[in-house]
Amino acid sequence: MSHDRVRWEYETLRPPREATRKQASDPKAELNELGSEGWELIETIEYTGGGTMYLVFKRPVDRERDR
Repeated sequence: MSHDRVRWEYETLRPPREATRKQASDPKAELNELGSEGWELIETIEYTGGGTMYLVFKRPVDRERDR
């Protein structure tokens, strides 16, 4: 039995802002693209005054890619 631990890699996405910079536009296309690449949304990082600054994603490290 293998005792290898899962290794994770992380990615961030800054939600695009509309011209007024008060409203974020819908990042559905970017989210679907990241999802198709195996990324899973795990956290949001908020501005101090409110609003989402970053969306944080993780996925298992592809061991084949590391070789």
